[in-house]
Amino acid sequence: MLNVKKMITLSFVMLMLFSLFACQTPAGRTGGEVVDDATISTKVKALLFDDDQVSGFAISVKTFEGEVTLTGGVETEQQRQRAGELARSVDGVRQVNNLIKVQ
Repeated sequence: MLNVKKMITLSFVMLMLFSLFACQTPAGRTGGEVVDDATISTKVKALLFDDDQVSGFAISVKTFEGEVTLTGGVETEQQRQRAGELARSVDGVRQVNNLIKVQ
């Protein structure tokens, strides 16, 4: 009977440890961190879409650990700078890599 209790306890502990590590992505991030990055990207995209200066341009937004990378093309340097400003204005953004090209 004692061995059965030990086996059940050990199995439960192993299950809990497995569950803890299964909640991370291959990059070692939790689901919450991934959702936070997706939320940041969505907010940046919404601001870009709603802004009169940069709306309509093909600007890609990617976020990893709060670092936003903007790529694509615009017509003027002012539009490029505006896109970066909008991205920086979103809560949770730690850094903006503005790789947008002026065409």
